[in-house]
Amino acid sequence: MKVTVERAHLLKSLNHVHRVVERRNTIPILSNVLLRGEGGELKLKATDLDLEVSEAIPALVAETGATTVPAHMLYDIVRKLPDGAQVELATRNDGATLDLKSGRSKFSLQMLPEQDFPDLTAGTFTHRFALPAADLKRLVDRTQFAISTEETRYYLNGIFFHAVERGGDLQFRAVATDGHRLAQAEIVAPHGCEGMPGIIVPRKTVGEIQKLVEDPDAQVGIELSDTKIRFTFAGKGEGEAGAVVLTSKLIDGTFPEYGRVIPQANDKELKVDRDEFAAAVDRVSTISSERGRAVKLTVGDGRLVLSVVNPDSGSATEELGVEYESEPLDIGFNSRYLLDIASQLETGTAVFRLADPGSPTLIHDFGQTNALYVLMPMRV
Repeated sequence: MKVTVERAHLLKSLNHVHRVVERRNTIPILSNVLLRGEGGELKLKATDLDLEVSEAIPALVAETGATTVPAHMLYDIVRKLPDGAQVELATRNDGATLDLKSGRSKFSLQMLPEQDFPDLTAGTFTHRFALPAADLKRLVDRTQFAISTEETRYYLNGIFFHAVERGGDLQFRAVATDGHRLAQAEIVAPHGCEGMPGIIVPRKTVGEIQKLVEDPDAQVGIELSDTKIRFTFAGKGEGEAGAVVLTSKLIDGTFPEYGRVIPQANDKELKVDRDEFAAAVDRVSTISSERGRAVKLTVGDGRLVLSVVNPDSGSATEELGVEYESEPLDIGFNSRYLLDIASQLETGTAVFRLADPGSPTLIHDFGQTNALYVLMPMRV
């Protein structure tokens, strides 16, 4: 293989693919990125066996061929080359070394044979549809914070995507929960996702989706099977050089019937300015202990008092004016969880639907129903 590429193109593509590669690997080939030069392109691919990212960039291909080299090392080398540089990649006849030349810089990297590189893309996809990148990012952004990090409940370690009918229309919905809080967001379902299986996209894949959405106006192609999902983030156009393809295994498990924990009869409505509320929670929680993080909400007579008592360090209170016409109520929440939810709300007014101090609370934007959050209370 002998190819020449622009440093900017190579760096951007390596930035996309090298993140998948774990720093420590017991299988040497998984530390490498696959490079294939053919047809006026350099194709790059990296995988951790659960997740695979590939991309093709324009290249001057003098000799077609393929090899693999250490991903993080190659990324660091290219990152440190000067802007505007041309990068030549050429394999030696010994089959063990790749020479990288750029200006006066020369590097020799150890290779591993490309036939040892695993392929994750085998299999057929049963459902295909496309979403605006902004819609996909919105679904992910508004739910990913609630993904569980508890490995024993592995079926909660991702976002549950499925199609569901609401009000006579089909919605494409994302749900995540860790047992203490739940986040749900939805958009009008795109054509092609009718009858799709409910799927759980793993946390690491979710993180890559967030990073790969670079143009909110672009379309993202989505393909599904029972075990895998593939996202195509279009460059100039789907399939052309510049498109990034992310293929991921799905979590093999059953997501719980989350509808049961979404309260339907919470009759106490509290409306509060989102920014004022978040700032007040942030201030009073300075006193709270790292372990507890509990903040008490005392609501009644058009005012909300936030209070924290920490036996080790002191206490704090703050009062806010709110809209609330039900009987007075005291309820406690994890302050970190309150701030996470407040940061996802889009309008200036947060709506809390409360029942009693021991029941889950429903939180959403004023006047919006396409995203909602459920928060379990704490004892205070």
